[in-house]
Amino acid sequence: MNGTIGAFVATTKPEHARAFYRDTLGLKLVSEDPFALVFDGGGTVLRVQKVQSFTPHPFTAVGWNVPDITAEVLALVAKGVTFERYSFFQQDDNGVWTAPDGTGVAWFKDPDGNTLSLAQNKRK
Repeated sequence: MNGTIGAFVATTKPEHARAFYRDTLGLKLVSEDPFALVFDGGGTVLRVQKVQSFTPHPFTAVGWNVPDITAEVLALVAKGVTFERYSFFQQDDNGVWTAPDGTGVAWFKDPDGNTLSLAQNKRK
């Protein structure tokens, strides 16, 4: 298949989603129309669809691979982001779980309850 991959999430609160993805996460708002907010997610298009209602999935919708998960978590916490805690994972003080292969993963939610994640491959 030719082309690039795009990511999609839904929002019932476009004003809150715009502020979160643009101001908190630092994504560039490319366009907005009555149907969606469109962001540049580091070369991947993130389309935040404006909907009347929806129920967020109970799993990760969009994730970012980062070089230093601890630094990214702390930067987002400083901006008011709360990281999720799960009873079935052993997470460090910052909410980071280390997978068996050494990958670190941390989860947080957007204003609509979409689960987002950060991952750092094979942390040391």
